[in-house]
Amino acid sequence: MISAGDFRNGITFEYDGNVYRIVEFQHVKPGKGAAFVRTKMKNVISGGVLEKSFNPTEKFQEAHIEKKTMEYLYSDDDLHYFMDPESYEQIPLSADVLGDVLYYIRENDSVVISSFKGNIFAVDPAETFVTLTVTETEPGVRGDTATNVTKPATLETGYTLNVPLFINEGDKIRVDTRTGDYMERA
Repeated sequence: MISAGDFRNGITFEYDGNVYRIVEFQHVKPGKGAAFVRTKMKNVISGGVLEKSFNPTEKFQEAHIEKKTMEYLYSDDDLHYFMDPESYEQIPLSADVLGDVLYYIRENDSVVISSFKGNIFAVDPAETFVTLTVTETEPGVRGDTATNVTKPATLETGYTLNVPLFINEGDKIRVDTRTGDYMERA
């Protein structure tokens, strides 16, 4: 059990039948009245953010999120298969569980799978920055570099993002997996 007075950023706990992670917290002691803890917490399964105040003595069940590094194997229609490198167990996941992670991973890439009580709720790339190859983009117009001009480019995973004019087909670029933005040429 964890009390609201012990809240810190990153702590996960069960509240109202859901699992939340503390994003921000603040202990408040007003001039009149009892102290309280103001929090901003994120539902780890749905991603919704909730702002709530708690009495510091309120107790909650601490939630243990299991994180496991797995390897992306292949996709078969709507299912994508991942393998545990230690036990060689394979698990299929649907595209709705994966979300945007498919834009940043290729076969044999590592991912971090997060689960709570055996239910997988998030799959994240193992790296913050990934190197991908540009498969399709328009050639840049020479002399059109007075400002930060960008053009769309499609990557080997099918993801489309804006890149600077000097990027050509076949170039390898680094992409930030948190924002989906172009970082640099690799």
